[in-house]
Amino acid sequence: MSKVVLDASALMALLRNEPGSDKVQSRLADAVISTVNLSEVLAKAAEASTEFDAVKAALWGLPLSVIPFDERQAEIAASLRPVTRSLGLSLGDRCCLALGIAEALPVMTTDRDWSKLQLGVKIHVIR
Repeated sequence: MSKVVLDASALMALLRNEPGSDKVQSRLADAVISTVNLSEVLAKAAEASTEFDAVKAALWGLPLSVIPFDERQAEIAASLRPVTRSLGLSLGDRCCLALGIAEALPVMTTDRDWSKLQLGVKIHVIR
């Protein structure tokens, strides 16, 4: 099976056992995530300070490859701004998509609006 890029929302769905988490779980061994999106997940956990240590422990126990955000991804993410602005995609969203584009990998997210994008990368909406 080929690799897949996880958006922060997909990883959060897995950690919280939300709808669609089974789809993420089935691809976890082949999943990668950007350092930017990993930071998003940790930031959400930090907001609910009682969850932070548990989320960190759960994250470090996952068979998940973390890919550093680099200059190429930065250029791609920046170029996506005009195309994604009308859908309200955040910098983190664009960083996730940039990793997918840079590595020619499909992306998993919970954000249905991403399915409207025509970026040359397959987008799997998990719920």
